[in-house]
Amino acid sequence: QLAIPASLSGVDPTIFCSPTARNYTPNSQFENNLKQLFESLSSNTSISGGFYNTTIGNNTDRVYGQALCRGDVNSTVCRNCVYEASQELFKSCNTNDAMIWYEVCQVRYSFQMFFSLMVYIGNYPKQDSQEKRVSNPDSFSHVLIYLMKNLSDEAAFNPSKHMFATGEVKFSGKKNIYGLQQCTRDISESNCKTCLVSALGDLWACCSSSQGGAIVGRNCNVRFEMFRFFDDMSSSLIIYPYFEGDKRKTLKVVVICASTFLLAFLIVCCNAHRQRKKGLEELKDEENSQHVLLHDLASPTSVTITEDRQLTSSEELAFMDLAAIRVATDDFSDSNKLGQGGFGTVYKGLLQNGKEVAVKRLSRKSWQGLEEFKNEVILIAKLQHRNLVRLLACGFEGEEKLLLYEFMPNKSLDTFIFDSERRAELNWKTYYNIIEGIARGLLYLHEDSRLRVIHRDLKPSNVLLDHEMVAKISDFGLARIFCERQNPTKTRRVVGTYGYMAPEYAMEGLF
Repeated sequence: QLAIPASLSGVDPTIFCSPTARNYTPNSQFENNLKQLFESLSSNTSISGGFYNTTIGNNTDRVYGQALCRGDVNSTVCRNCVYEASQELFKSCNTNDAMIWYEVCQVRYSFQMFFSLMVYIGNYPKQDSQEKRVSNPDSFSHVLIYLMKNLSDEAAFNPSKHMFATGEVKFSGKKNIYGLQQCTRDISESNCKTCLVSALGDLWACCSSSQGGAIVGRNCNVRFEMFRFFDDMSSSLIIYPYFEGDKRKTLKVVVICASTFLLAFLIVCCNAHRQRKKGLEELKDEENSQHVLLHDLASPTSVTITEDRQLTSSEELAFMDLAAIRVATDDFSDSNKLGQGGFGTVYKGLLQNGKEVAVKRLSRKSWQGLEEFKNEVILIAKLQHRNLVRLLACGFEGEEKLLLYEFMPNKSLDTFIFDSERRAELNWKTYYNIIEGIARGLLYLHEDSRLRVIHRDLKPSNVLLDHEMVAKISDFGLARIFCERQNPTKTRRVVGTYGYMAPEYAMEGLF
């Protein structure tokens, strides 16, 4: 058994006094109940296998408490650590919700019931090993990830481990990486796994190139070091299978590569021929699309959508010629430019009747081609909702493709949330109204409109704000129309913006 003192060998404990909690009154019934709670935790945690929940008091003076000891310490170390942690927590916090982490135990209390609830909040305990960097961070990170992912499965899903797992993996020469993961035993296996995955995400962010690091949370803790910091007899020796120095695997890779090279070469040749043929067909389709679009937009006054989803004359959507749009935007002058994106540039325009509009001029090099342009016109012409940007007119002439929208004086949401000065202009009520507006717009698209529409490129730059800061979803060039009773579908062409896509869509095309 390691001789681990409760006080982290001189390292300060990590203390969390909830900033949203209220201070309790000294010598109150709540404080008296809290003292009784600490006594109960100190005496019962060590004899309950290192984990204990309890409550003291009634009604508004009731206190909920929990203590957890690391799975590799004996009952004496556990009892001493919980006692010292309780005393330190009582001295440091006078709020009705607080928590403390020592190296081998943690103690939490609250005025509200938190047992069996998993809420992840990661904390970074200060450690000297976090300041020391490894010499080869790339290979180190791969080995570390392999170790910790194995341990998270073991801690969460191996009942005999009681949600505590340790292990080591050989890194290079005589150097090993040692890891530890633990969850509180009042949460489910799946919640334990979720908590550990969240903690590991924080661990990669802070310490993936350091010689050690730890993340502590309310329901789970993770830690790794370049020295053996635990004394767990059931610790796993995990073999990392991808070392560059493994000659047998290297030879196997060479053989496999050599045997498949010829096959790959033949496949590439076949695909090149097929792509060339496909490219000619797509070029022909593009020419046909242009012919169809010219026919659809030939009306000198207006266009709209028919039941078979074609554009025809109507009074619902105006069609403007290029000359009128040039006058409205002062020939697309830079002084009228509102923004620029992957599909082109947006200009402010002033019509002859004094109405302000936003003109989206699609780039000639943009990969939003004729089909996407037609798609946006068809969709928005029939989508009418307070939280969707209204399409007022369109224009098409030669290589110019233009869309005229209602003007949004406060531009897009990204201009606020990614700017520290403008972000300070928004209060919580405004944030809430923007969130609610986006949700209402999506609900309309998914459930309430005549056509079920999936936007596929929803992000802050595509949420516009009017003069009252009402959120309106824009840019439907990548949207997909669903059949009325169709739910999931797949696409071979994944489009949108990475970082804002659902993972199953980015990786599998499923949406």
